[in-house]
Amino acid sequence: MACMTAPSTTHADPPRPGLRERKKIKTRGAIRAAAYALIEEQGYDATTIEQIADRAEVSPSTVSRYFPAKEDIVVTDEWDPALAAELRSRPADEPWADSLRHVLRTALGPGLAEEPEVTRLRARLGVEVPAVRARMLQSTAATGRLLRQALAERSGLDPEGLELRVFAMAVMSGLTEVSHYWAETGHRHDIRDLVDRALVVLEHGLPTGKP
Repeated sequence: MACMTAPSTTHADPPRPGLRERKKIKTRGAIRAAAYALIEEQGYDATTIEQIADRAEVSPSTVSRYFPAKEDIVVTDEWDPALAAELRSRPADEPWADSLRHVLRTALGPGLAEEPEVTRLRARLGVEVPAVRARMLQSTAATGRLLRQALAERSGLDPEGLELRVFAMAVMSGLTEVSHYWAETGHRHDIRDLVDRALVVLEHGLPTGKP
């Protein structure tokens, strides 16, 4: 989901990255920060790779090396492996909805606490910009495959089986709609509460009676 960011910790914190990897992380962060600032100032379509590179103090080729397309700056996440690891760390007998609720709240927390404006901007761009929305759909499919594998390990079901494929993509499609709904309603809801509502629908079906 494009408005999520990586959890700050997982079940076991990974070792501190080396100097080369830290430089890469710093460069990616500078490019993203430059892009978000420019998009806020002048809009997505008016923002160019050259402008992003200039603001981030790197070359356009460096931007393209880290993010092959402009929409990748908005959509690309590092949270997917952390989400899968966090899901695998949950108790084996925990209901799937409770596990997902915990993992997704963990994933959403840092962005909401540390970069609320960026989190809202990313969700809004997923609604307003067709290229970003299309890239989000591709990213959702990739995340769905990771989710399917993690759920297969917990359940013993075939990760390529129809049931898990349908379930994992139902979860991911639901989360995409949560992001869109959150943006379309002016971010007036707590997105964590919206995620909870979506999981209730997936777990129990549609509520009875008129909404």
